[in-house]
Amino acid sequence: MTPGFAQASITFGYSIIITAGLSFIGAGVQPPTPEWGSMIAAGKDGIIIGQWWPSVFPGIAMSACVFGFAVVGEALQDIFLRRT
Repeated sequence: MTPGFAQASITFGYSIIITAGLSFIGAGVQPPTPEWGSMIAAGKDGIIIGQWWPSVFPGIAMSACVFGFAVVGEALQDIFLRRT
């Protein structure tokens, strides 16, 4: 069961990144559905003129979510390894 938790947390994080990447290039979820990749893509042109926040904050939120899945998977793995 322990390797399953590790693999699930990696798979969840990977799927979030892949979905955001597809939306960033325009091949994923279509607007007006909110998605992190499309939010980053919408704000990418503003970075040149100093409006960095429309791209940076969705990127931070996505990174925090992926990191959160990794932490939860690691915690579950530690909990189940201690019980055995």
